[in-house]
Amino acid sequence: MTRQSRRGRRKRTTQPAPTNPLEAMLADYLRWSQVRNHSEATVRNRRVHIGFFLNWCVERGLQEPVEITRPVLERYQRYLFHYRKKNGEPLSFHSQHSRLAPVRVWFKWLVKQNYLLANPASEIELPRLGFRLPSVLTIAEAEQVLAQPDINDPLGLRDRAILETFYSTGMRRLELIHLKLFDLDLERGIVTIRQGKGKKDRVIPIGDRAVAWIQKYLREARPTLALEPDDATLFLSADGVPIGRDHLTFMARGYIAQAKIGKMGACHLFRHTMATLMLENGADIRFIQQMLGHAKLSSTQIYTQVSIRMLKHVHTATHPAQLQKPESLAKEDAASSELSKEELFAVLALEAEEENQEKG
Repeated sequence: MTRQSRRGRRKRTTQPAPTNPLEAMLADYLRWSQVRNHSEATVRNRRVHIGFFLNWCVERGLQEPVEITRPVLERYQRYLFHYRKKNGEPLSFHSQHSRLAPVRVWFKWLVKQNYLLANPASEIELPRLGFRLPSVLTIAEAEQVLAQPDINDPLGLRDRAILETFYSTGMRRLELIHLKLFDLDLERGIVTIRQGKGKKDRVIPIGDRAVAWIQKYLREARPTLALEPDDATLFLSADGVPIGRDHLTFMARGYIAQAKIGKMGACHLFRHTMATLMLENGADIRFIQQMLGHAKLSSTQIYTQVSIRMLKHVHTATHPAQLQKPESLAKEDAASSELSKEELFAVLALEAEEENQEKG
């Protein structure tokens, strides 16, 4: 099969017709979510997590909406608490929360749309989410991982450019996959993230070293991978198509394991590392918030607008992989922030948990 024919293939998935009233209502809810321009990832996660609940209901002969009462939902919550995965481990409280929260939101919608007269999930309390410090790389460990790809091979050179981009920007996995050539302003050292999480655009800095590796990839590797017509996707697979999420995860995980640093992780590990190292080097947490694309962190309601010029200056001064650092930061009056490192790490940990639960 030629590369062109592989590129032309399209995945065709058809959803089976609903077989009971609850499934029909879920189908209506998902269509409503799509009409309201919710992201594909949001719709997919709702389908998966509410689907878990519906499967549990079917196994117990529950098919009518009126059969779902508060005691039934409490039974489901206890079921999740006692559930054991194939490896014998329980679901984490983040996983339990991720399965219950969409169900609670769905029942609220059912009442609002007059499918139900009362909301049986209104008083269901979600599990309290604990917080663990995320695993991060030291500067030496990060450099060791970055040195693993074989840069004499086009795919190895591509992988080095990808890892450098993750390390420099802390962008999400899907954000990197969707990068286009025109999203890069390498002369100014900035990248435009289009339709990131929450369908929001943002502009972030990228370090000189990452820029140098991307330029080398564009000169020496991408021309050998690209197919016509070229859709301008920045990072391409061996088949000339955008890299898949799973492939990107396996690639990053493989290089981390190959580095033999005694730590595990994948794409999100670089996001944690970037944020942690810049914080340790003195970056204001508001700039980290802007880099990561967080509208708000944890329980805060603070929304901050930071100029790309100052953000670029802070990135250059605090990121350890920069080629040059200015003698001092610009003396600008920054209001004290109510945000904390703990809140930042809690959000990053939850993001990683959600990423691990993504299917397909």
